[in-house]
Amino acid sequence: MIALTLAEVAAAVDGELTGDGSAVVTGAVVVDSRAVGAGDLFVALPGERVDGADFVPAAAAAGAAGALTTRPDPGLPCVVVPDPVAALGRLAAAVHARLVEGGLVTVGITGSSGKTSTKDLLGQVLGSAGATVSPPGSYNNDIGLPLTVLSADEATRFLVLEMGSRGPGHIARLCRVARPQVGVVLNVGSAHLGEFGSADGIAAAKGELVEALPEDGTAVLNADDPRVLGMALRTRARVVTTGRGADADVRATAVSLDETARARFTLVAAGEEHPVALQVVGEHQVAIALSAAGAALAVGMTPGEVAVALSEAVPLSRWRMEVSRRADGVTVVNDAYNANPESMRAALAALSGLPAHRRIAVLGAMGELGPEADAEHDRLGRDAAAAGIDLLVVVGPDAVGIAEGATAAGRRAGEESVHVPDRAAARELLSEVLRPGDVVLVKASRSYGLELLAADVLSDGAGA
Repeated sequence: MIALTLAEVAAAVDGELTGDGSAVVTGAVVVDSRAVGAGDLFVALPGERVDGADFVPAAAAAGAAGALTTRPDPGLPCVVVPDPVAALGRLAAAVHARLVEGGLVTVGITGSSGKTSTKDLLGQVLGSAGATVSPPGSYNNDIGLPLTVLSADEATRFLVLEMGSRGPGHIARLCRVARPQVGVVLNVGSAHLGEFGSADGIAAAKGELVEALPEDGTAVLNADDPRVLGMALRTRARVVTTGRGADADVRATAVSLDETARARFTLVAAGEEHPVALQVVGEHQVAIALSAAGAALAVGMTPGEVAVALSEAVPLSRWRMEVSRRADGVTVVNDAYNANPESMRAALAALSGLPAHRRIAVLGAMGELGPEADAEHDRLGRDAAAAGIDLLVVVGPDAVGIAEGATAAGRRAGEESVHVPDRAAARELLSEVLRPGDVVLVKASRSYGLELLAADVLSDGAGA
């Protein structure tokens, strides 16, 4: 973060300063007292079980310059506010405004799926052109996004922000913290359908990003998704379209997969054509790469520079098509960070493209689908059968519809489609059936924790 005195922090958040206002924050802004270092600002967030204000003494002992908290502490200069989360956002907004004056370019990314993967690709592409802040993981909410903003400083040229939404107005609020010059909308799918009620409701919320763009900004829209393309009418900014169609401004031709299911294509943009060889798994990564390319071109990179940088970018964030190979020759694809119908189908397609003796899909439930949950799980089971998966292992009571759908599509229950009650049962089954050359995909919504199962399966083969 840029260096600020506690008095400047208090002014930015409209807080009450207690203690020495001349103390300077020279380090990071942190919300975990265990991670505090010398010169940091500790933000004492309220929690369901613990109150961050109780840990201000620990932050002081670790060398914090001050705390943003709900109550003063005699051992550390504090900025006292009624709502530390809201104050964190106001502090980020103030810092962002100063950095924009110095030339910072901000890119916002949203969509039902693929946000983190796009952010990771784009961060690496822009990083080849200048100092870029784009942290791994999904820092896309009212806490994570301000923390990302506050990790930038005067040397940062590009800031890449992932923007999630749990309801109407959420993205608009994040854009008030850090208004992007470039907004990227990836897709409108079924993620959080239970919260928004319909795909049109999801589209309305995602479109808040393009509505927030300035007139001299750029909206990068996926033309292969009609709802996203329709957002062109909701922005004053210049529109750049991406996709596989001939009318897209930034498009991919000659798409193919190599022997490890990594996509190769020709990037066509601005009258130029350049080869791209992605290092990430799955054909669905082409759309992600095109969106990243559109944003990079919007901030001034050339098509040739973008193609080279895309080809050099590697996976960064955990549990997103993370491919590992056991000593015994079993390959585990851990894509268990999250799941919705669209990302499930993309993962199954990627599994189908991987060379394997047998392809095994271990799937858990998809959350937040509302009234469509039963139908979507049944459809996923049918999709798995159609994808030619050799063995489908369905984990947990909420996912039983996947197994039923696969059985209805002709897979033999108990042999080609197996339902197990929990992770332990899945691990036991896999330990019995896995053979060298098998490829195992593990995927479910985040709340089901199947990334732990993927880790267990990997460890089971460690001594082979």
